[in-house]
Amino acid sequence: MNPNPRILSSRRFAFSLSLPVLVLAAVGAVFASGSGPSPMPSGGSSGMSQSSPSMTPQQQAAMRYNHGLKQQAKGDEAEKAAVAATDEKKRAKAMNTAQKAWANAQDEYQWAVKLDSSHYQAYGALGYVLRKQGDFNGSLGAYAHALQLKPGFTPAIEYRGEAYLALNKVEEAKADYITLFATDRPNADTLANMRTIDALYASAASGAAVTLGG
Repeated sequence: MNPNPRILSSRRFAFSLSLPVLVLAAVGAVFASGSGPSPMPSGGSSGMSQSSPSMTPQQQAAMRYNHGLKQQAKGDEAEKAAVAATDEKKRAKAMNTAQKAWANAQDEYQWAVKLDSSHYQAYGALGYVLRKQGDFNGSLGAYAHALQLKPGFTPAIEYRGEAYLALNKVEEAKADYITLFATDRPNADTLANMRTIDALYASAASGAAVTLGG
């Protein structure tokens, strides 16, 4: 027999109120813990099939893009490990990991633009991973798509400038730098760090080969 039914009832009521609050707090903590490039909302759960009929093509494209960002970040981290490695075998292993991750990201981005041909971010990211794999002409094509869809998309302009430098197209890289200097100084600085501005202009004047810095 319950000696104090009022106390027990109030405890049940308090617990029923606190449970949703705890659940919401836990969900908020999960979303707050993210890092790296900003993902796009896909409207589906992470465990949902990529071909789920409940998702629109745009949502599926966003999910593919988000998966690609994760693989791209994995490749970039492996590249950093390769640069820092002093042992040749470790360096080669890290670069192999990087190349595989960038190739996986490429697949995801290509799916994203196939599902949503207006996804300019995916085109820009596709250009990035193609460039990292040495396909500079392919990367320029992807950047062109991104900028056709979103003129003034400065990340694609900066990435394109790096591809131009790798191809020794210094005048084109200079033009991209000037555009970025006027519209997006942080990305202009990123492009400038590939080569100092003085060296960039000196190379343009002399026709010397441009060495890619990263």
